[in-house]
Amino acid sequence: MNPNEIPNLLANMFGDSVKTLAPGSYQIEQEGFRLLVLLSDDQSWLRMLVPIGPISDAMAFLEEFLEANFDETQEARYAVHQGLLWSVFHHGCEGLTTEDCTMAVQRLVAIFKQGLDGVFNRHIEKQIRQIIKAAKLQGQSLEATMQTLERFYSEGVMGNLDSDSASQKGTVEAWRYQLKRLWDEVE
Repeated sequence: MNPNEIPNLLANMFGDSVKTLAPGSYQIEQEGFRLLVLLSDDQSWLRMLVPIGPISDAMAFLEEFLEANFDETQEARYAVHQGLLWSVFHHGCEGLTTEDCTMAVQRLVAIFKQGLDGVFNRHIEKQIRQIIKAAKLQGQSLEATMQTLERFYSEGVMGNLDSDSASQKGTVEAWRYQLKRLWDEVE
């Protein structure tokens, strides 16, 4: 891709929201996200970035972010810079096609929209799988495991004793759903 094509590609994708910050540097602010598009000084590399949020919100899930880089993010990657978690795409301009660039922007925006939720859900699923594994090692059935969790909630071991019964019931139902969904998958 010729670096001179990038402003036109961005304008086709984002219209008037494309702002030139400096030669080879563009910013798009739209739908609550900000996309930065930066060319290297020699215009041989393109970097596109979308800030997701403060790294302090993401640190507990660092392992899941790295796993997502390996398994799920495709041409984009999670990265950390200046106290922020970013979704980043790097590519040499020479081998980059318009289609690849368009797909990369779409992936960056999708990762931004997912925010921390996808990684948080994977983290929770890992924890639930560990609970199931421990329960099975102790010879517990699904129902016995569920009864133990319900008891933990009623005694305040898990959750807040001050939460109302509707909130507590919703939490227990979420546990029941996840345990049923994953029970047979865990050895």
